[in-house]
Amino acid sequence: MNKIIVSIVFAVVLVFGINKITDSIYYVEKPEKSAYQIDAMVSLAENTLSETNSSISESGNIMALFASTNTSEGAKIFKKCAACHSIAQSGANKIGPALWGVLGRNAGSFPEYKYSKAMVAHGKVWSFEEMNSFLIKPKDWVKGTKMSFAGLRKEKDRAAVILYMNENGDNPLPIN
Repeated sequence: MNKIIVSIVFAVVLVFGINKITDSIYYVEKPEKSAYQIDAMVSLAENTLSETNSSISESGNIMALFASTNTSEGAKIFKKCAACHSIAQSGANKIGPALWGVLGRNAGSFPEYKYSKAMVAHGKVWSFEEMNSFLIKPKDWVKGTKMSFAGLRKEKDRAAVILYMNENGDNPLPIN
């Protein structure tokens, strides 16, 4: 019994002793100011957010990107969307609405789908530029949308998907 008690005491002394020795060897002075300034971080976050919003609102020249891609690339990329959307002419709604002929129609206007209030209120016409801006990050473009997709960051991917969606409709928008 004495051996067990001595072993436990020795283990505790050893742990605390090693801790004290390492603290003296690797002593680091605490800085006077915190390395992370809260005010600076908040302003940095606000600047980043405003840059993101400006880049989203400036949808870029999507028309110029159409020349660098094609609808077959768009079909490949659309597979990410196919889990929630159908694009066939007689395709049914899935988690998201059917996207046959989506370009040129008003947002939140497909009669057989229950859209979020935010999407119905958005109500803009799905033009090339509007769809490009939405696909960057849907939750940022239409605040309150039910669409949980993170978005397509690459401009060329967005252009290819938009071309593909435009091709899949009764009245494709003209590409100028």
